[in-house]
Amino acid sequence: METIANIQASGGNPVMRVFANHIYEYKKGVRRMVLFTVNNRYADEAVRRLGNEGIAYELQEVGNGRTNIFFGRSECIEVVRRMITRPLQELSPEEDFILGALLGYDICMQCERFCKRTTCAGKAS
Repeated sequence: METIANIQASGGNPVMRVFANHIYEYKKGVRRMVLFTVNNRYADEAVRRLGNEGIAYELQEVGNGRTNIFFGRSECIEVVRRMITRPLQELSPEEDFILGALLGYDICMQCERFCKRTTCAGKAS
């Protein structure tokens, strides 16, 4: 089980400490899925850690030497594998809404975002 001591033991690297905190929150049930964008130099270490922890994940190259690492419940990761087949900024409003919901974003804010991206803007009362 992940502990605060394990997070602190992730070394002086702030990127990997944030990653360790995401794992901690996932294991505690705070999050069902996490999106962690990381410099490629840390991607192998992150993937190794997820494998050691038995956590499902999916990778998406973003360019500019960065990778999106989605990790969490296997059901959520399966949806990511099927849905995220292009850059995130190219997702449809519906796909964007689903991804936000999977990541645990505030559902009302997701609704607002959806409406801004579609023709329903201003129609809600």
